[in-house]
Amino acid sequence: MLREAGCDQAVIDHCVAVSELAVKMARKCRADMALVRVGGLLHDLGRCKTHDLGHAVEGAKLGREMSLPKAVVLIIERHIGGGISPGEAVRLGLPEKDFTPSTLEEKIVAHADNLMSGSRRTRIQEAVSHLARKGEFEAARKVLRLHEELSEICGMNLDDIY
Repeated sequence: MLREAGCDQAVIDHCVAVSELAVKMARKCRADMALVRVGGLLHDLGRCKTHDLGHAVEGAKLGREMSLPKAVVLIIERHIGGGISPGEAVRLGLPEKDFTPSTLEEKIVAHADNLMSGSRRTRIQEAVSHLARKGEFEAARKVLRLHEELSEICGMNLDDIY
């Protein structure tokens, strides 16, 4: 699907890596592993259209056009960092909508994406430091909070899953 939509190999490799990590997290958290697998594979579907934050909006649009299940479309739409509020979305040039992951599966895919740099697994401190160096302090705070929330749900520090 990603290739057919026009995504390059680096995006495909990243999506495979995110999906694999997300499935490992889902297993520990007792989440829907099939949904997480598909959501992880397709979370960056919109990257075939744009590489900015709008890729989540574009990906969700493509997902709806492809008649993907609503749960998968929402994973695609809400996977950006630790989430974006409607007010933040407007400031960032996105539609006024809540882009915050709400279900366990949405949170797992979003966070697996946070912990990947391309197809390389990173630790939470590296992910947070990267955002802070770019001046994205609110995003860094949200990513750290998501890490802590999921680590508690899973009963382990997600940095220990590789």
